[in-house]
Amino acid sequence: MSMKGTCSSSVTVQAVRCTSGPADNTSGEDELEITDQLAVAELREYVEGSVMSLPRSRPQILIKHKLDTAKGVNVTISCTYTPDYPHVLPDVTVRCPLLGRSLQAKLHSDMNIFLSENCLGEVCVLSAVEWVKDNAHMYLMDDSTSSPTTCLIRNQSVSSPQSKAKEQFSRLWIYCHHIYNKTKRKNILEWSKELDLSGFSMPGKPGVICVEGSRLACEDFWARVKVLTWKKILIRHREDVNMKEGCLDELDSLRRFTGFEEVVFDPHGNRRNHMDLGQLYQYLNQRGCGEVFQLYFGIEGR
Repeated sequence: MSMKGTCSSSVTVQAVRCTSGPADNTSGEDELEITDQLAVAELREYVEGSVMSLPRSRPQILIKHKLDTAKGVNVTISCTYTPDYPHVLPDVTVRCPLLGRSLQAKLHSDMNIFLSENCLGEVCVLSAVEWVKDNAHMYLMDDSTSSPTTCLIRNQSVSSPQSKAKEQFSRLWIYCHHIYNKTKRKNILEWSKELDLSGFSMPGKPGVICVEGSRLACEDFWARVKVLTWKKILIRHREDVNMKEGCLDELDSLRRFTGFEEVVFDPHGNRRNHMDLGQLYQYLNQRGCGEVFQLYFGIEGR
């Protein structure tokens, strides 16, 4: 594991024109925030040989930048290092409040392609920051005639008779090779709440995510999640139900879950990253979703 690469990258980012100034960031410099100082300290001690055990967590860096546009739009670049960085790219995400879901997904995709082609094997966080500075404004220009999806999901059905007729309830069953990363787990919880989705996520190996609600909200969630760095992620199964116009009550009646939660079932194994699948089946069965277990794992639950 390349812990020295992670540590040197953290130090480099702190040294290059980053300040701990106010959130409005009027100075033109980037505002740096390391969300887990303990993780950085553990990493430094390991690299310097003070301790022999591997760090338990990975540092996460947040860089807040104000784009050089007429509106001075703020973007936040989040980077969480993987164990094999820099030989494996870190998890880099960009959040911009003025970008709709499709352009947000395209920005992530284009940035990850750039990093894969130009920065794999090298300390690349600053390259990601520079790429965002040089290119993010183009996505904002493309999105200038469209409206953000946030807060419009519930109101979209009143925009036109055509959109009313096509309103659907959806339930997505997402399979992940594993879910360990704390930032991803936090994003899953925050995005589901933001989009008014119910369901659950089960971290560990394998990882399971179920989201249900408006079709548009489910697709927004999927567009955000799939562009993160995963070993493997796919929609294993989906359910779509047509609804009548003015259908918020009907939408809620179709839900199998109350709210969204992260669930764990008797974690075990050397890394405590495997869940009791029997308990998962009981959890699904109690909510009328027991048949999905076989779709995930190829065996009948019990």
